[in-house]
Amino acid sequence: MSIDWPAQLAEQLDWHWHNHLRPKLADLTDDEYLWEPVDGCWTVRPRRDGDDAGLGGERVIDWAHPAPEPPPVTTIAWRLTHVIVGVLGLRAASHFGGPSMDYSTFPYALTAADALKQLDDAYANWITGVRGLDDERLAQPCGPAEGPYGDLPMATLVLHIHRETIHHGAEVLLLRDLYRNRHTSHFSPS
Repeated sequence: MSIDWPAQLAEQLDWHWHNHLRPKLADLTDDEYLWEPVDGCWTVRPRRDGDDAGLGGERVIDWAHPAPEPPPVTTIAWRLTHVIVGVLGLRAASHFGGPSMDYSTFPYALTAADALKQLDDAYANWITGVRGLDDERLAQPCGPAEGPYGDLPMATLVLHIHRETIHHGAEVLLLRDLYRNRHTSHFSPS
C-alpha cells in the first residue's frame, strides 16, 4: 500500500483549518481581537514614544528576548500575529517562495478583519507549499534557516508548524470563550 505523505500532512492541518479554527474566527470583532484579559498583556498596538524601533513600523508587537518568566498573557491580536508571521509566514517565505516576512517590518493589523486577511494569506501560502512537497523533499533536511530543525527532515518541520498552528488556534478560541463570558461569574461563596 502506497501512502501519499504530502497529501496526508496537508490534510492534517487543512481539515482542522476548514472544519474547526477558521469558521470559529469568522465573526471576530475588533474588541475581542485587542481585548486584554489581564493587566500587562502583550498585544499589537500603535507605536508609542520609547518603543523599540526594531519591532515594526507605525504598529508594534510587544516582545522581549528572552521572554520574561513567567511569560505574559497575550491577546488574540498577539497570538494571531505570531501564527501569521512566526509560524506560517516565515516558513512559507523560507521554503515555498512566499512573501518575505519578519517581525521587524511586518505591517501589524489593528483590526480583526485585517488580521484575518493576513492569516488567510499566510495559511494559503503555507498549505499550498505543503501540497507541493514530494516524498523526496519531505525526507531532506530543512536547512540552516530553520535553526534547531535545520538537520531534521522537512516532514518534521511540517508536523511542528501544524502543531503550532493548531495549538495557538486553540488558545485564540479559548480567549474568545473567555471574552464572551467575561461578565459571568459561576463562583458561589459558601
